[in-house]
Amino acid sequence: MAPTEATILQNYLLLPARLPSIISLEQFTSYFPKSQQSSPQIRALYRDLQQQRNAVVDSVAQNIDSEVKLGRSLRRAVAQARRETEEEEQDDEIDIERNLFGFTSNTILPKKHNLTTILPEMESAANDIEQETRKLEEEEAALLESVKQTVGGMSDLRYGRLANSKLRYEVLEGLNAIQEVCKRKL
Repeated sequence: MAPTEATILQNYLLLPARLPSIISLEQFTSYFPKSQQSSPQIRALYRDLQQQRNAVVDSVAQNIDSEVKLGRSLRRAVAQARRETEEEEQDDEIDIERNLFGFTSNTILPKKHNLTTILPEMESAANDIEQETRKLEEEEAALLESVKQTVGGMSDLRYGRLANSKLRYEVLEGLNAIQEVCKRKL
């Protein structure tokens, strides 16, 4: 069984937080000078520190309980909102459209799937994504080739030779083509 929010918070915030689990009275006493280690005030100081630490731990425990209750109430509210939206009346136009054309992207799809119905849907979606990826890769290759040709044609600029008198117009055409492709992608 998976740990709950309360279990996780209690295990990591409360269990190791009590003072004796952090430092024992003997260890606490060893931090004082040897001449003071037998003093009863050290024990009183340790007990006072322990009470303060217990108060903090109790406060954290109360906060954990209130957060768990808040989480439960939020889950109930979400579940109730889902039930209410499912119980709302269906639009007559959507029902007519469903009866005429079946389920389309414009209508509300059935919400419940099982293993036999979800697998074909997932395979179809995966195929659609693969086809879209192939199209994008082809467009990318075409754009890359176009950019390489443009850069190759501009090598005259690099060496200061402008043998092509139509270069200006070709560059502008290339830039316009790139802009058109970018506009289509957006």
